[in-house]
Amino acid sequence: MNVKPLADRVLVLPAPAEEKVGGIIIPDTAKEKPLHGVIVAVGNGTKDEEMILKSGDEVLYGKYSGTELEFDGEKYLIMRQSDVLAIVNK
Repeated sequence: MNVKPLADRVLVLPAPAEEKVGGIIIPDTAKEKPLHGVIVAVGNGTKDEEMILKSGDEVLYGKYSGTELEFDGEKYLIMRQSDVLAIVNK
């Protein structure tokens, strides 16, 4: 993919939503929006804010963060670095 976010923005591949809960299949309309994903691409930062995040980081973000985009049939979110709440270390 050739998408390069600008300034302090990051491109996130959201984790897939839960398909089943306790044997009950959840329809698409009732699925919770995932709140975590993996960073695919990052911008260079700004003169006031350096880029802390990097590609491959697993992150947590707010429920209404980012703008949804679709490339090659895959859904992504693009958001500011400040919308990311935490980096998940495994």
